[in-house]
Amino acid sequence: MEKQNINLNSIDVYNKMYGLPTHHPLVTVIDLKEATKAVNHVTINYGVYALFLKNGVNCAIRYGRRSYDYQEGSVVSFSPGQTIDVEMDKTEVAPDVVGLMFHPDLIYGTPLAEKIKSFSFFDYTEMESLHLSDSEKTQFLFCLQQIKHEIEHPVDHHSAALLSATIQVLIEYLHRFYDRQFITRHKVNSEIVTAFQKQLKEYFDGSQLEHGLPSVAYFAEKASLSAGYFSDLVRKETGSSPKDIISLHLISEAKHRLATKTSDISRIAYELGFEYPAHFARMFKRMTGESPTQYRTKLSLN
Repeated sequence: MEKQNINLNSIDVYNKMYGLPTHHPLVTVIDLKEATKAVNHVTINYGVYALFLKNGVNCAIRYGRRSYDYQEGSVVSFSPGQTIDVEMDKTEVAPDVVGLMFHPDLIYGTPLAEKIKSFSFFDYTEMESLHLSDSEKTQFLFCLQQIKHEIEHPVDHHSAALLSATIQVLIEYLHRFYDRQFITRHKVNSEIVTAFQKQLKEYFDGSQLEHGLPSVAYFAEKASLSAGYFSDLVRKETGSSPKDIISLHLISEAKHRLATKTSDISRIAYELGFEYPAHFARMFKRMTGESPTQYRTKLSLN
């Protein structure tokens, strides 16, 4: 059967897909137990933000080339620009999934619009979903109920601000819960960081530099994680971003080569993976306070 492709660019598109009513054009609280239509074998191109809590449905979600089980008690989140393949259990007529969906237009001009990009979990893959404790699940459902109550209130000039603020409360709670999850997964996460540091060293010791400068995405893929989740994990474990760690290692390697090789600076820049020597010189000066030439000259005077 050919997979249906859905451009999810409005709340009404989603509600019609599941046979749910639309009470507000820009936001909805979802309970799929109330769905009157079944959806299976679809590709969804998201143009909205969405958060879903699964309580007991057999659902496989494909993101990119990977397929993940949507675990009970877990929250997955989506943001505009993501494409998701969904495979529901055909025997599950009324899946036990609740959630929130809102259009970006709802939050324009509000504090949440300024802050939402800082909630990096919207860009995590489903493999990196948030697993809630019972008390956290209760808080999630309470926030949904508050949002639903506001949606059902007659629209007035306070509605948009109150909805945005209430949605932000829910998202802030999810941010807190993700921080808790990073802490409880310290052992596994520390092993990922150790592997990253080893791979970074091997990148510079081997022939990988022929392919250019190492990127966060390269090491995230090595760990089978999204770049966003990998970055947050490393920052939580080390206090530094993987980008900063890569840069520090790069500068350390640059200093070693400037001190031990007689090659000209342009040659060293190319060896380190820079496409343009000027980019290397700017980065070196930004991080050390002196140019590669000044650094090498200083060494010769000592």
